[in-house]
Amino acid sequence: MAGRGGRGEWHAPQTNKPVAATGRDTTTRTVVASNRRARFDYAIEDVFEAGLVLTGTEVKSLRLGRASLVDGFAEVERGEAWLEAVHIPEYTQGTWTNHEPRRRRKLLLHAAEIDKLAQAAGQSGYTLIPLQLYFRGGRAKVEIGVAKGKKTFDKRQALRTATDEREAQRAMRTRSRIGE
Repeated sequence: MAGRGGRGEWHAPQTNKPVAATGRDTTTRTVVASNRRARFDYAIEDVFEAGLVLTGTEVKSLRLGRASLVDGFAEVERGEAWLEAVHIPEYTQGTWTNHEPRRRRKLLLHAAEIDKLAQAAGQSGYTLIPLQLYFRGGRAKVEIGVAKGKKTFDKRQALRTATDEREAQRAMRTRSRIGE
């Protein structure tokens, strides 16, 4: 007979906290890795946040800020979303339990989101790429972008516009300094 009062019933301890309160801050992001080249090489049309199924040593390695999204991509296979070719190096203090650095990792998404990703990836010229890997509320998350590859002239045009904007800002700064 476990529990209070010897009646064979178990009662949860009384607290003033709501049942669902976890005590985790779900608003702040701790960015581990970002795919900076992705926004230059691709036109991002839609973004999804997905959880990751990781092993213990992968989480420890990520907490040290070690990961690379450069060659990574996502795919939908048999109703499940997977993250491929993302490099999370082995944990240095890990033993035989260490993980394979470029293993396939499952993405945690709602079924409707997986359907949207599958539909987008099925279109010609579209791909799913990881944009950011971060911790939110103590859980590892990845931002997946539905992207369409840019042509060379689009990349040149983007560089030209960025350079023009930079020069305009510089001119405005020097003009405001002279006017003071």
